[in-house]
Parts: sequence; C-alpha cells; structure tokens
Amino acid sequence: MNEQNLIENISIAVKVIKEVISRSRYRVAVLANSELLSLYFGIGKYISENSRKAFWGKGAVEKISSLLQQELPGLRGFGVANLKYMRLFYENWCDFLTCHSASDEIPISNCHSASDDLTTIDCGYLIQQISTLNDDRWKYFLMVPFTHHREILNKTQTVEERFFYITHCASEFWSVDKLKYNLKNKLFERQGTISTNFDNTIVNNEFKERAVRMFKNEYLLDFVNIEDPDDVDERLIENEIVLNIKKFIMALGTDFSFIGNQHRLIVEEQEYFIDLLFFNRRLQSLIAVELKKGEFKPEYAGKMNFYLSALDEYVKLPNENPSIGIILCKSQKQKIVEFAFRDTSKPMGVATYKTADELPKQYKGILPNVEDLKKLM
Repeated sequence: MNEQNLIENISIAVKVIKEVISRSRYRVAVLANSELLSLYFGIGKYISENSRKAFWGKGAVEKISSLLQQELPGLRGFGVANLKYMRLFYENWCDFLTCHSASDEIPISNCHSASDDLTTIDCGYLIQQISTLNDDRWKYFLMVPFTHHREILNKTQTVEERFFYITHCASEFWSVDKLKYNLKNKLFERQGTISTNFDNTIVNNEFKERAVRMFKNEYLLDFVNIEDPDDVDERLIENEIVLNIKKFIMALGTDFSFIGNQHRLIVEEQEYFIDLLFFNRRLQSLIAVELKKGEFKPEYAGKMNFYLSALDEYVKLPNENPSIGIILCKSQKQKIVEFAFRDTSKPMGVATYKTADELPKQYKGILPNVEDLKKLM
C-alpha cells in the first residue's frame, strides 16, 4: 500500500470513528438527561404530595434545600427555586400522563395521592409512563433539558403550546436564549403557513418540506425602533437590521449565516443589489431577503425571480440546493400574492413583519430606544 492510499484510509477511519463517538456521546447525553428529568419529576412528586397537603408545614421546602446543601456541599440544582420548579414540573405534567396511558388495560396509579411510604421516591416513574404512550410528541420530551422545561412551563398555557416549544427545542437544538427569544415573541401564536410557490418550484419533496418549516408567515422585528416605518426608506430598516443582525438571525430561525447586505450582482455589466443575503446550513441554500416598507406588490415577485436566477447562475455552488427568496412586507393580500407567484420559476415566499412601534401598549417602554440600542452595541 502506497503512502497516499494509507493517508486516505486513515482519513476515512478517523471520520468513521469520529462519527461513532459523536453518536455515542449524543445517546449518553440523551440518556443522562432522561434520568435527570425523571429524578426531578420523582422529587417534584414527593414534594407535592407532602407539601400541598400540609404534611410538612410551612417553609419545609426552604429547610430541605438548606439541609441538602449542608449534607452535600457543592450540590447544584437543588436550591429553593429549583425544588419548587420540580414540584411545578410534576404537577403540570402528572394529569396528562395519568389520562393518556397507551392502553386502557394498563392502569396508571393515581399520582395525586400521597405515598404510604414517605421514605422513598420513585425516580423511574416519568420514563416508565412515557414508554407506555403512543403519542410521537413524547419522544422529544426527555431530550429537552430541565432549564428549558422551566421556561416553557413559565410562559405557556396549553399542552399544545408546550409541545410546540419542546419539539423545536429537541429537533433544532435551541439554546435557552433562543427559547426565551421565541417565547417572548410568541412564536407559537404567530405560526402560520407562509405564502410561497414552493409546490410548483421545488421538485425534491424533502427539501420542500424543510423549506416550508423553515420560514414563518410573520416576523417580529422588535429591535427596529423607527417612529413611522411607513414613511421611511427601506434602507433605514435595513440598517437597523444590520446593526442588530444577531437578533434578526434569531428571529429568522435555525442555522442562518449572514453573508451581507446590498449584495452585488453583475448581469450584462449592470449592477443589481440584494437587500440581505444569507446561507442556511440545514437547507444548504442561499436565502435572499428583500425588505419592503408597505404592502406586497406583484412586481416584487418578478424582481425576486430575477435575483434568484442570477444567484443560481453566478453564486450558488454545484452541491447546493436552489436559492430561495423571501419578500418581507408590512402586509399582503393573499390573492395578489397567488397571482404574482403563479408563473414564477424560482422558489420564493412572502412574509410580513412588525416593528417596535407596533407592539401592544402593554409592551411600550420595555424596549430600549434607538440611542440606548446604539450604546448597547
């Protein structure tokens, strides 16, 4: 075997071993998180059964937390607040687990009754109950860290809303900051089907499904603080976005990388400029974003189709998927968008946006003004 073949074989071996190690680490992390959540659920059950029915008396949780710190110096995660969140974690999910067993023939014990043996805690209850459920949504439940569950329980009202965020946290690997951002901006309430021509322009079904899931029908740009966006040039809104590009990427979603603003294209010695250009790693596709200060107009579709053709011809790499265009407008009329997209050949969509000045009155004063933002930058 010559040296070149040896180097290639070693490179392949490293790649294979690295992949196996990564998968093993991921499985270990998921298993560890499952065990931790089940532990917290069991402790929450134990605290709930004894504190809610006055078996322990007032201030018991505080005393337990203090004594735990003395018994196990350096112990983390068992402060008063976390112990109460464990109780909340149990109480918010207990009824759902009780009422949704996979088979009516398998009874599930009444998890609200106090235990006869107060010296034991069932740390396997959560995993055991989830294993009996047929609902696919539960496969994500044990993959989400407890800190994420805390935030979700604090900011959501319904089981459907909780599962929405749990699923996204698990499948898109959201950080706590990402989760907080989407909770604050009420992503669940704003989810809807973005107006696109993907059905007619994307042949690959898997790519099409990923693209549909990637984009929202409305984006909250609460960092754009302009007194009257309807009376300003789009360039001012663009500048605000560029100054706050990290926040804009968080608003867009997962795996977006910013390439630049006013991205120049040269076609037949003429210059054209795309407002914002991104690359999405998950889609393996260039994403062109055009900003419009008013309502969607049919001519926007023709211009975007031209930009996407030029990107695919001059910028897209051979291994990448077709470029996608998103036109961000203040408003849109469905039939006008439908007719404008009917005969286009490139994948594009129309979404709306709201800025800080359009937030409900109860949110006024919470956001910093433009000068404060500049100081923060």
